[in-house]
Amino acid sequence: MLKGIIDGCLLAIIKDTEVYGYEMAEKLESYGFHSFSEGTIYPLLLRMQKEELVRSTLKKSTAGPRRKYYSLTPKGELELNKFIERWNNLQSNVNKVLHCESDTEYTKGDEIIE
Repeated sequence: MLKGIIDGCLLAIIKDTEVYGYEMAEKLESYGFHSFSEGTIYPLLLRMQKEELVRSTLKKSTAGPRRKYYSLTPKGELELNKFIERWNNLQSNVNKVLHCESDTEYTKGDEIIE
């Protein structure tokens, strides 16, 4: 489950601006995802690039070799919107379970529970 969540988070990170891999790792860290390094992120980005969700561009770096910057494709934007919709639905449903709330009545034995 976390894999799909990280994919969605990476898409959200690069939604508005081009970002390189190390920068994504730093941003994930700043949001509380402490166990994700560049080594974890690059295979995900490579797969997303093959799926045409992101594109990459090599750009000069002020410190060292050129960096590969990632940006969303139109297909990636659609996927991000689907992720956000699925996430909101999942979050809502989990919160209902945690707070014992239900949209419908159901029976448990002879008892009606709302």
